[in-house]
Amino acid sequence: MYNLNMHIYGLITTILFIFLLPFIYIIRAINGKFLYGWKSKLGFFTPPEFGNKVIMYHGVSVGEVIALENLIKKTKETFPEYKIVVTTGTKTGQEIAHKKYENIADFITYFPFDIPFCVNRFLKKLNPSVVLIAETELWPTFAFCCNKKNIPLYIINGRISDSTYNSYKLFKIFFKKILSFYTGIFTQSKYDNEKLINIGANPSTTCIMNNLKFDVKKSPEKIDMGQGRIIIAGSTHQGEDEIVINVFSELKKEIPDIKLLLVPRHLKRVSHAAELAAKTGLKYGLRSNNDNFNNKDIIILDTMGELGKMYQICTFAFIGGSFNKTGGHNPLEAVVYSKPVISGPSIHNFRDIYGILARTTAGKIVKTPQDLKDYMHKLLCDKEFYDNACKDCEIVFNAQQGALDFVIDKLKEIL
Repeated sequence: MYNLNMHIYGLITTILFIFLLPFIYIIRAINGKFLYGWKSKLGFFTPPEFGNKVIMYHGVSVGEVIALENLIKKTKETFPEYKIVVTTGTKTGQEIAHKKYENIADFITYFPFDIPFCVNRFLKKLNPSVVLIAETELWPTFAFCCNKKNIPLYIINGRISDSTYNSYKLFKIFFKKILSFYTGIFTQSKYDNEKLINIGANPSTTCIMNNLKFDVKKSPEKIDMGQGRIIIAGSTHQGEDEIVINVFSELKKEIPDIKLLLVPRHLKRVSHAAELAAKTGLKYGLRSNNDNFNNKDIIILDTMGELGKMYQICTFAFIGGSFNKTGGHNPLEAVVYSKPVISGPSIHNFRDIYGILARTTAGKIVKTPQDLKDYMHKLLCDKEFYDNACKDCEIVFNAQQGALDFVIDKLKEIL
């Protein structure tokens, strides 16, 4: 009976798709947002000759694609005889996937539209041995077709927001059957695990794997930039350099031993950051000149690829891209060194990470520059509070480890 319902669902969605596609295309074109990858999403693409050993990963957009990076690299190392296919749902996701996986993945394309014609063409051309979808994207037709073709289908790094959970609960009967098409559902936390089971996921195949984003490694390279308590402002965007330098200048009047490592996200803004630093009257320098904190108060990191390893030398870090609409950057590059992090209110790119960190003193989201100053002051002047924050970083990070190995072990069981 349910197969019949799925066929009816597929027919209805196909008719609606054919009818609406021209209008969607015109509207997006008017708004300057073209329907990127639509040919690939329809199933009109030509993959390399793969054979019958293919592992497929799907990350809808930037956050998910980034989260999969270490896992995909490990998969390639562990299963060299298998081809790796990476799919995304958005243009920005495609751009990041090509940038990160050009020399790792064997094929990168778009995820198909969720209608039978597109999904069946997609699966026929790629013939995946297993499909792993990052976080929680439920595509009824894709899940049904994988189940029908006996293709193992997994949700990994699964999570579900409260709003999505409340919506899904209203249609629990429908989603319960869709979730039954998944071979396994592996979640980031017990909260996500409970919510998915409550909307119908099978308790025997739904379990906690922790969060892939926490599989961040420390740099083996040791850094020494001189004396002082160092504040890092990492990946700052336009407008944030002003905020950070002003806050730092005010704090330094009271706490003279503090130093600032300012790291603009884009090198084209280094000269502007230098102008701001000069106006403070403090001594400043550039990393490219090998300046250090023995004789400088502010150093601007104007070299590529060094920020991650720099977090080991800081007392705590402000993570940029969070006082504008960028959505923040990865705080775990600092937390892995047991260094507390602070962000502005815009953290939607890493909302799940901050949700974990902010339950403790490992991470703090502030709303205003004044809040930023007050919290920095507390970390600098309340030693007991600061020490506890550092311990919370270590506790939270260790509690989330193991997600990558969990997935690799599951793949070993089925391949």
